[in-house]
Amino acid sequence: MQEAWLNGYWDQLAQFIRAFMNLSFKDNPSLERALLTGITRVSKESIFSDLNNPDVITVLSDEYQTAFGFTEAEVAEAMKEYGLNDLDDVKTWYDGFAFGSVKGIYNPWSVTNYLKKKRLAPYWANTSSNELAGRLVQTGNSDVKQAFESLLNGGSVTVSLCEEIVFQDIETSPAALWSLLLASGYLKVVRQADDDHYELALTNLEVLKTFDALIGRWFSSAQESNYPDFIEALLTGDVENMNFFLNQLTCSVFSFFDASGSEPERFYHGFVLGLLVSLRRRYVVTSNRESGLGRCDVMLEPLDKSKDLAFILEFKAKRPGTSGTLEDAVREAHEQKRYREELIGRGIEASQIRVFGFAFEGKRVLVG
Repeated sequence: MQEAWLNGYWDQLAQFIRAFMNLSFKDNPSLERALLTGITRVSKESIFSDLNNPDVITVLSDEYQTAFGFTEAEVAEAMKEYGLNDLDDVKTWYDGFAFGSVKGIYNPWSVTNYLKKKRLAPYWANTSSNELAGRLVQTGNSDVKQAFESLLNGGSVTVSLCEEIVFQDIETSPAALWSLLLASGYLKVVRQADDDHYELALTNLEVLKTFDALIGRWFSSAQESNYPDFIEALLTGDVENMNFFLNQLTCSVFSFFDASGSEPERFYHGFVLGLLVSLRRRYVVTSNRESGLGRCDVMLEPLDKSKDLAFILEFKAKRPGTSGTLEDAVREAHEQKRYREELIGRGIEASQIRVFGFAFEGKRVLVG
């Protein structure tokens, strides 16, 4: 059904599924009991209209809480039988699913593949298309991108949920988006904040690597050669090539995004942050952190302070038709606030800190 939604034959499939369910489950004299499995409870498309109120069990239900995956005790016993003892690593990769009030459920597909191949890898991510989840994040508004920025940095988001997924509302309703990502296994419930809101986080390391790969593909598919070249130019302080490669990237990538919203700086912020995903093994990448007299947009703190420089990135958006130039916006980005204090406080010499201002106007960008 997700593929039908993505590829333009939703109405035809919905009509077929409705008739199929009616004939198979309702008017079938040979059927005593049926179990229908899936990840989403689809509503308002009349898919279930001919059935007599089936019982629906979702990730928030208390029924069958331990039946959807492996418990930690089951994983530990299976690993013992296979002569494996790295349960902590397996927990980091494949644990995290929660059903009802029970947490600590492991992904059964990934665990069985790990037992067979004895190698930690994102097995579940390759079992189905991630296109819908990726597109919803990629085309989401600035609030969605900011929320995923927090999730990718190990944080959480508190949102309202709607367990009955309405596909027509997925791209416009935040509740439908978060509910789909929860039901699909990308997110887990950390706690219930109140009757209508839940705190959610990425499920585990396997999911984090899935989204890292998705974000990387968005940029590499646009222009494979320029993405790593921009990163190299940034790390070496080559401003001329930073401008060259970044402008080529924006011309290719921005045709798939909408930078014309009410807060364009947040859009550009998310774009550049996505480019920096590959630096996570060398840098602590943070954004919108309180520092000095204000908040810097992106801060890159090196894990090896004796080897790598530190970077502070500040973004300014120039709206078309307004006065001033991109050069003025770059100067404003540099002069707006002071951001070095936190890095200096962490033991980084002021001479080892580089500050770059990014000025955007539509698809045009100037770095200085």
